[in-house]
Amino acid sequence: MIFDFSCLHISSLWERLVSAVGDVAGNALSRVVEAIRTMFEGDPETRRQVSFSVAIIALSAKMAKADGIVTEAEVRAFQQIFDFPDEEARHVARLYNLARQDVAGYEAYATKLAGLCGSGASENCPMLENVIDGLFHIAKADGLVHEKELLFLGRIAEIFHISDDHFRRIMARHVHLDGRDPYLVLGVSKEDDFAAIRKQYRLLVSEHHPDRLIARGVPATLHAAANERMAALNAAYEAIEKERRAA
Repeated sequence: MIFDFSCLHISSLWERLVSAVGDVAGNALSRVVEAIRTMFEGDPETRRQVSFSVAIIALSAKMAKADGIVTEAEVRAFQQIFDFPDEEARHVARLYNLARQDVAGYEAYATKLAGLCGSGASENCPMLENVIDGLFHIAKADGLVHEKELLFLGRIAEIFHISDDHFRRIMARHVHLDGRDPYLVLGVSKEDDFAAIRKQYRLLVSEHHPDRLIARGVPATLHAAANERMAALNAAYEAIEKERRAA
């Protein structure tokens, strides 16, 4: 799982939060923010965790709605990347169903998440890159990444301060419009010699090592996305290595 509720052990937390939100989609964000602020005013770390979880639920739901239709495959994809106790399933479902009524408001949730990045980085925050990976997982669930979904993800990346080049590399791990491009995944050029490519690959592997992620403030519950990213980096490097050996 990529996202996890297990660190939150307040049994009535979600029931209280959902009750405070109500059922009116237009006012959902303001009610959630106010409920979180009021309920956890004296506990900033729990407030941060809850804010993160709510924003992820909302963005996941609105990601599924971006092409106009929320499919069962997309709902299952959300369940695959977001881990929560069975007893909280109905509360999570209520927030998810409320958020998926339309795409409106997604920018506010993305902005909230951007402000929670614990790495201190102003651009290309590793934690937010994991979020983008999770949203791509949902977008791919029905077998096709729609143009509207790509626009949605591009706008979120912009709010997250993920550069255009970095976003293209993220997208290359998930979407292959013109076939797989291992060079783009690694951020190298076909004109680079293999020594330079190997150096870049090793740098990326080092940057995404679990210890480095922890030091940058990436929650342990997001490391599954990093594992998927490592698999993509390894596959890209192996493809280039095989190509160069055959040349």
